[in-house]
Amino acid sequence: MRILTKNDAKVVYIPAIKIRPNKTQPRKTFNEEELRSLSQSIANNGLLQPLTVRRMRNGEFELIAGERRLRASVMAGFQKIPCIVMKCSDKDSAIFALIENLQRSDLGMFEEARGLNRLIRKYGITQEQAALQIGKKQSTVANKLRLLKLTIEEQDWIIQAGLTERHARALLKISNEEMRKSALSHIIAEELNVRDTEHYINIVLQGGPIPVKMSKEKKIVVRDVRIFVNTINKAVDTMRQSGINAESHRQETADYIEYTVKIPKSKVHLVDKAI
Repeated sequence: MRILTKNDAKVVYIPAIKIRPNKTQPRKTFNEEELRSLSQSIANNGLLQPLTVRRMRNGEFELIAGERRLRASVMAGFQKIPCIVMKCSDKDSAIFALIENLQRSDLGMFEEARGLNRLIRKYGITQEQAALQIGKKQSTVANKLRLLKLTIEEQDWIIQAGLTERHARALLKISNEEMRKSALSHIIAEELNVRDTEHYINIVLQGGPIPVKMSKEKKIVVRDVRIFVNTINKAVDTMRQSGINAESHRQETADYIEYTVKIPKSKVHLVDKAI
């Protein structure tokens, strides 16, 4: 990696259309309300902290750090974005993207774990090397990676229910997937805190009496509408990362939230199937 000196760190304005997201970006969910608030601030005050990018062979630029600022700037109507261009390898770009998000407290536990796992697997580095790069202990990295032993469904349940990383780590004590899902359903339904969760799991592992409430099938009810809003945003983001310039517009009233998603036909293939 070539470190920028004071004279090198010049701000250049790059068309937003030429800036591509970092493929190794660990963050997959962006809070819509926070983006709108940041967009309004940028519209009023300008972008105070430039993005960090690197030049690609096709004349475009890959984002290294600042995807929230890029999205908010585009929402604010900016066609050119102030950037600092760095020279770095694929590996360094991935590390920078991960570090920037790790320095923000709202990166999800599973997003963080997947980012670390991608870094280790793709570039063939050890847990110790990854820990050194991001400034954490090797044991911390190991505990983060263990979270990925939970199934995607279990991870979604944990996120939707607002459980903590300590809840998730406690669940890992149960190796049987079916038993673990039943335990997770009970923990969510009964809104157990970490201490009660650990106590309950110990009872389950010791073959103790299962609480009466667990004998009935529980359904996880998601009351936080932000979960569904994030699902829409993720779908639009996926299309954009695939080269489809999808547009989304949100309108909120006192009674409902309305989303309009526009997908250009020239970029997609529509297939009609007779049923």
